[in-house]
Amino acid sequence: MRNVLLDKIGSVTLTCGLSHEVRVGDDIPASEGGVIAVRVLNAKSTYNQLELISGRLSTIKPGDVCAVALGHRKALFGYSGHMPATVKPGDELNILNMGGVCGVVDSVNPDFGEPFRVEVLGQVLHFPYLGERIGVPAHITQGALPLADTLDVKGVPVVAVVGSSMSAGKTNAACALVQTFTHEGLRVVAGKTTGVSLRRDILAMEDSGARKTAIFTDFGIVTSTRDNAPRVARSILSRLAAEAPDVIVLELGDGLLGLYGVDAILDDAAVRGTFGAVVLAASDPVAAWGGVRLLTERHGLGTTAVTGPATDNAAGIRLIEQQTGIQGRNARTDAKGLGGLVLAALGLPSRHDA
Repeated sequence: MRNVLLDKIGSVTLTCGLSHEVRVGDDIPASEGGVIAVRVLNAKSTYNQLELISGRLSTIKPGDVCAVALGHRKALFGYSGHMPATVKPGDELNILNMGGVCGVVDSVNPDFGEPFRVEVLGQVLHFPYLGERIGVPAHITQGALPLADTLDVKGVPVVAVVGSSMSAGKTNAACALVQTFTHEGLRVVAGKTTGVSLRRDILAMEDSGARKTAIFTDFGIVTSTRDNAPRVARSILSRLAAEAPDVIVLELGDGLLGLYGVDAILDDAAVRGTFGAVVLAASDPVAAWGGVRLLTERHGLGTTAVTGPATDNAAGIRLIEQQTGIQGRNARTDAKGLGGLVLAALGLPSRHDA
């Protein structure tokens, strides 16, 4: 074991409660969620920040020593990468996202340039045995919330926000709904069920007025998949419902057609049965049309409203409404209108009307 001073601690490791001075070892289990120390080897001018455990974004520089977690990423508009089969000190890996997920890059998005290359320094250790100098490999399940086997939303209505793809406006829509409901006097909580570990979206929901938030990383999951996403969704919903809110806003990261398990959540009858409203964020009218059909034909879900870039102007809204029969409201310019459609669908009037 040896001491390593960390310059930056990636937010994916938040559950571990790391300090900036850690002990590392040379024996590194190749396990998704395992926390390692790495040294940054190259400079970048784009996609060059790391989200810290505070939620702040910090620019990464060559020579920075960072705590990251091993994992994979299958992003449509970002880097795609896999877990290495083995890891040892001196190996070169890549930082796959701003949350600090680290693996081997498979595919590069030209808009982001080549990814950060990092040298593995060692396995971060934690010491759970009081008075003993026995180091155990740190893992993001350390300090994580327990996954739930059952689902209980206690009758609280859930608004599901889904998207035609990444970057379709889901988080803007979720934040608009949180803020609108809060202004209406409702107690709102919010969560994100799928994607790759990054706390930015739930922090934006908190900034918009959510009393409590949760994300899959809180439960020790680096990257959601079809295998774990339904259980994570049940866990997040049950945890948020325990806060006794008036409404839960739930963002399903990624798109309806993706590799992070959104389809598996929508196919889960218990989870699907909690949805009182479904908001579709779409990038364009064709995506809106296809998204509405996918929700209905594959998952048996109606769409309450369409939002996203497809609704950025009146022409798009008119086309969507003509072709789908679903009302369109832009989350950025007509948050109150979007919220009103959802409240009506939930049968949940404003407390100001009471």
